Amino acid sequence: MKDNKDNTQLGGLSIGMGLGLSIGTAIGAATNNIGLWMPVGLSIGICLGIALGYSNKKTDRKNDNHEEDFQDDGNDEEK
Repeated sequence: MKDNKDNTQLGGLSIGMGLGLSIGTAIGAATNNIGLWMPVGLSIGICLGIALGYSNKKTDRKNDNHEEDFQDDGNDEEK
């Protein structure tokens, strides 16, 4: 079974794709050129989604290290 932490990048990607597609469609409808703006918005959304997913993954790693310090009272020295 996969961890929930593995899904953080996929969550960011889906949010970015949805937002990029909707913004691209809105701009395309306003400029009467949906064929151009829909894929442009989707591409930008994918890039932003990957960046968002990566930053969430990086934040999760920081929190994991912080929890480990609390478990052993923050002592990194070997006994």
